[in-house]
Parts: sequence; structure tokens; C-alpha cells
Amino acid sequence: MSAVLDMPSILDSAPATPAAFPSWFAERQRAAWQRFLETPQPKRGDEPWRFSSVKQLDFAAFVRAEVSAANDLVARSVALESPVAKFVFANDELLHSESKLPAGVVCLPLADALVSHGDLVREHFMKQETRLGSSKWTALHEAHLTNGLFVHVPKNVEVAGTIEVFHWVAGENTAIFPHTLIVTGANAKVRVVDYFQSADASPGLVIAVNDLIAGPGSKLDYLAIQALNEKSKIVQVNETGAGKDASTIGFILNTGASWARNESLCRLEGEGARSDMLSVSVPARDQEYDQRTFQHHVSPGAYSDLLYKNSLYGKARTIFSGLIFVDEGAHRTDAYQTCRNLLMSGDAESNSMPGLEINADDVKCSHGSTSSPISDEEIFYLRARGIDPARARQLIARGFSVEVIERLGDEAVEEMVLCFLDNKFAHIAGGGA
Repeated sequence: MSAVLDMPSILDSAPATPAAFPSWFAERQRAAWQRFLETPQPKRGDEPWRFSSVKQLDFAAFVRAEVSAANDLVARSVALESPVAKFVFANDELLHSESKLPAGVVCLPLADALVSHGDLVREHFMKQETRLGSSKWTALHEAHLTNGLFVHVPKNVEVAGTIEVFHWVAGENTAIFPHTLIVTGANAKVRVVDYFQSADASPGLVIAVNDLIAGPGSKLDYLAIQALNEKSKIVQVNETGAGKDASTIGFILNTGASWARNESLCRLEGEGARSDMLSVSVPARDQEYDQRTFQHHVSPGAYSDLLYKNSLYGKARTIFSGLIFVDEGAHRTDAYQTCRNLLMSGDAESNSMPGLEINADDVKCSHGSTSSPISDEEIFYLRARGIDPARARQLIARGFSVEVIERLGDEAVEEMVLCFLDNKFAHIAGGGA
């Protein structure tokens, strides 16, 4: 499961679109490659990369890899007890799929959907311009994209349960480019979870992009569970559009990777739309998590709420930059943005840049960020009840995160997220901080 020797870097290899894919997609990939070559490398002085460690953007060592048999990865792909559908990919190749979805729902590997539902994919695929800093990397993603998941839920259809998608990266310096495209019709409902994990201890790179399109009155929940090994890197770009009276949840859990860049944008495109943007991150040692968000209120009478919580151990770093942007005419906007950082070490560093830009009247908008250590009073309270200081600090950090996780609104999903979170706390308790 190692990368093929002497393969060119992903930065030097032009796209090779599979012959079965439609011609329009091949043209998109050629244009994306040219755009990648012409787009300057981000610099530390660039505002979208303020406080970032841009040295992490040296991806020259990473290559695409052949996938060998990896049956053990299917057995390792366990999270929820009873998903309504499950897909397992290794290095962007499908290893396993199963489905108990309602009639009319299209849920396929993207490679298959491009062949069988090409017009529908084309209608929604990567329609928005990347605006939070990673346009060079989304172009690279589009140029090298070969697979991912496509979900289309027609109007008035509700998917009871959760669709799980496991993305494994395997082999030395292997890069993968998973794409998730979810479209809901009017009054439809669906929940999808992407898991990003390492098959082994080798360094890997994930450049992932999501297109999430929620039709009028629909409900679309998307979760990304990032639990890569601590030698790997990930760039994840999430583009969400919410139509009239639609409701979307976008949740990110970061526990792994040496460096992670999350960019999340939600456009509230219809009156009565609602967006909940949620994240829990627990970096330790020298891990760095860089989070950029954009709440774009296009239509009047929409609601958005962002809550990001980070618990930082060791010499970990986090960067948060968020903007609530209210268009002209988007009156009666109701928008909130909160980033809270719990400093578990005197060497940890958190950087927060919340912001507002309001171009309409009759709005309610607030934003803020806090960074603080655990108070001595909290530790004393738990020690007085026979809990040792290390365990007390872990319990406080877990409770700090639970407020976000409880907003997912599904007991089984919340328990799954807490399991990943507890695994990270156990790793830290065992000396991983």
C-alpha cells in the first residue's frame, strides 16, 4: 500500500481524466489544471492566510498512488451501528458499498454518477468560486478528482438514518482528492458523515471539497470527522447553499493531522433559511488547525449561528477567521458567530479574528471570541470529589465540547462523535500531548 516509486508529484502531473467520464468533465479538469498553474502560491502576508504556517503548503512530496487490496480497511470502517448506507474508499477507489435507501434516492460513487447521471452532476458541481483562500488547492482538487460520493434526494423524500462515507489514505506520501456532492429537493431530508482516516502511519495528504445544496424546505446535515494520523495534512473546503426555509448543519471534528485547513462557507439564498455551522477541535503537541468561515446572508429573514470550540494541549495552535456578511436587501437577518478556545497548556496559542459586514437594515448580528485556561475553582471543585487533576482537566475539556455536539440532534450520531473525541483524550492522557 505504498506510493508507486518514481511517480511525479501532484504539483507536476497534469490530469488524466478516465475515458468513461463525460467530455465536459474532462474540459473542467483541463481548465482547473491551468487555473492551478496560474494561481500564485499563498503567502503569509495574504489576508486569508494571516497567522497561518504557509510552510505547511509544501505539497511537492505527495503523489497519487495505486491501490492494492485493502480488505482490512472495510473491517476497520466501523462507526455508527446501523447506517442507512455505507461507502468505503481507499485512495479514492471504492472498496465496499451497501445501501438501504428509499426509492428515488440516488446515492453513488461520484465516478459512477458522472457516467449515469452526468447532467445532474454537471448542474451542481463546484458552481461557487472559492473565496476563503484555497482557490489554488480547490483547482488542484478539481484537476485530480476521480471519485467521491454523489447524493440526490428528490422532493418530499426523507432519508431516515445516516449515510456514512469512509475515506482512507494509504501509503507513503499519498494524496487523495475526495469530493462530496449532496443535493436535496424541496422538503427532503438527509444526513451524511464523511470520515477521513489514515490506513497506516505514513504521511498523507487529503484535499477534500464538498458541494451541499439544500432545496426549499429541506434539511441537510453534513458531518466531517477528521482523524488522520499526526503526520498527515488536510485541506477541506465546504460550500453550502440553503434555499427558502431550508435548514443546514455543517459540523467538523478535528482530532488528527499535523495540520488542517478548514474553509466553510454557507450562502443563505432564500427567505427563512437556517444555517448552523459547528466545530469541535482538540489539537495537541504541535498540531495546527486553521479555520476560516463565511456566513453569507443573501436573502432577507434568514438565520445563521456559528459555534466553534477548540481545546488546545501542548504547543498546539489554532487560527479562526470568520465573517458574517449581510447583502443589501437582506433585512431581518439574524446571525451569530462564536469561537471559544480552552487553553490546556501555557504553550498553546489561539488566534481569532471574528468579523461583521452589514449592508442592510433591521438586523441582529453578534460575533465574539474568547480564549482562557481552566479556572482553579473548577479544578478544586472536582479534586474535592476525589478526581485527580489530570482527569479533572479532561472532564472539563469534554464538557466544554459537548455543548456543540448536542446540537447535532441525533443520539446515535452524538455518541459516535463523542467516541472519536474520547479516543483523542485517551491518546493525550497516554502521553500524546
